[in-house]
Amino acid sequence: MKKSVITSVLAVLIASATTVGAQNHPEEYLGLPGDNLNLYAVMDLFRNSETLEAFERGINDPELKINNLDLNGDNMVDYISVSDYKDGKVHSIVLRALLGVKDYQDVAVITVEKLRKNKVMIQIIGDEALYGRNYIIEPVYADRPNPGFYSDPIYADNETVINNYYYDIYDWPVVVYIYSPHYMGWHSSWYWGYYPSYWNSWTPYYWDYYYGYHSYWYPDYYANYRHWDYPRYNRYNDFYYHGIREQSPQVQRRIAEGNYSDTYSRPDQRSEGESSYTRTHVTRTGEGQSSSDGTVRGRREAAPQSTRGQTTGAGSSNERRTSAGTSTERRTSAGTSTERRTSAGNSAERNTSTSGTAAGRRSSEGKTTVKKSPETAGAAVESRTPAAETKAVEMRTVQSRAAESRATEARAAESRAAEAREAQSRAAEVRRSEEAQSRAAESRANEARAAEGRASEARSNEARAAESRAAEAREAQSRAAEVRRSEEAQSRAAESRANEARAAEGRASEARSNEARAAESRAAEARAEQNRAAESRAAEARAEQNKATTTETGTVKIIK
Repeated sequence: MKKSVITSVLAVLIASATTVGAQNHPEEYLGLPGDNLNLYAVMDLFRNSETLEAFERGINDPELKINNLDLNGDNMVDYISVSDYKDGKVHSIVLRALLGVKDYQDVAVITVEKLRKNKVMIQIIGDEALYGRNYIIEPVYADRPNPGFYSDPIYADNETVINNYYYDIYDWPVVVYIYSPHYMGWHSSWYWGYYPSYWNSWTPYYWDYYYGYHSYWYPDYYANYRHWDYPRYNRYNDFYYHGIREQSPQVQRRIAEGNYSDTYSRPDQRSEGESSYTRTHVTRTGEGQSSSDGTVRGRREAAPQSTRGQTTGAGSSNERRTSAGTSTERRTSAGTSTERRTSAGNSAERNTSTSGTAAGRRSSEGKTTVKKSPETAGAAVESRTPAAETKAVEMRTVQSRAAESRATEARAAESRAAEAREAQSRAAEVRRSEEAQSRAAESRANEARAAEGRASEARSNEARAAESRAAEAREAQSRAAEVRRSEEAQSRAAESRANEARAAEGRASEARSNEARAAESRAAEARAEQNRAAESRAAEARAEQNKATTTETGTVKIIK
């Protein structure tokens, strides 16, 4: 009963501490998926990369702990590709998460603009879906002209703004690389289901573990980089935002549903992240050992097949989230009981050691007393009364019994500790077996997903080829139809010309007929006129002749 009360009190205290920790977020907290990709760390990696290929590899390196994004909810960190889009002298270097066969989500874009005199202006702009609007990080520029800096006045809204740029930004290796004459551009060749050989996805960490790991770098980040309020590249909206940017519908849906809030549920792991940083930092300086044990405990667990690459310590399943059914819950409870047994064993060992030491000390004290008794003066021994001697014998008997009882308890405690260690060893063996099975199942699942991705890609290629063939067939049909229409149009045009020719010929024939008829009519009229004139002359001649005859004979004779 007492143990159950203590357990209940501890549970209440842990829950209260978790609630208080969840409400006290640091100033870097956004409450958006972008919390799991630190753009300060990305900018610092960009600054120290030799090429864009090395930059892409560094982002996806699990040892650097920069990429902690799981946007599609499969409990595995998403691969981030890097591609460079040029706009004159401006490079827009896009960081894009691969979430499915044809599902992409832009994470951020780095704009690099070369100005005159080897001045370069650099910003990293987080995508507004993941970071909110105008989450922009840039190198810290000088506030006033100093030796080693250039400055240009910019006049806007009747105010003069002095923008100063580090002259040595142009000496960043990656900037020199992208502005070299031999640079031909960079577009990542990896896509969903087809990744580089060094890539092996891992389970993401809880945000507080991730933040705790990066918190030690923030003073260095703030010393070299800062927030800015707007994109300095004046064609950012036209060239990138409205032209290149990729958005995933499932990311928008998951943000609206609040699915990313679970990553903030373990504020107690912030100290583990800080410890992991300490171990990793010591390891990098050659003074310590690997931090793999610290990195595992902060990982998020959703299903048995999503535990690839983890080396689980005792009780670690009790520290993870369980959301994949009763089997995971059983493993969690088993881990908890194992933790209790482990702590019990440790306490038993401590008790055994303590009691054994105390018993030995008291036993040695008793023996010393017995040895000293004969060495006292004979008068002192002889002066003892029978009652005192009896009392001393009783005390020695009681001490002997107590020592024997303590030895028995020590042996029993040691036996219980050995049993606890054996049980812990068996439980660890069971966990290792389960983890091996889980890794095998995850490997098979990954192979199945890869095969499915390849099959899907093959189907997509076949569909595109079929669509291309259908488009070519439609285009051929369209060209044939166009040829037929052209031939029909030419036939109609020829027929129309023939009809016009026949009509013209008819009109010409009719005109010739009309002219002939008119000529005949005129000729007839002329002949009639000639006949009338001849008759008139004949009549006149006869009249003249009649007149002459009448004159000669004096007889009037009418000649008809």
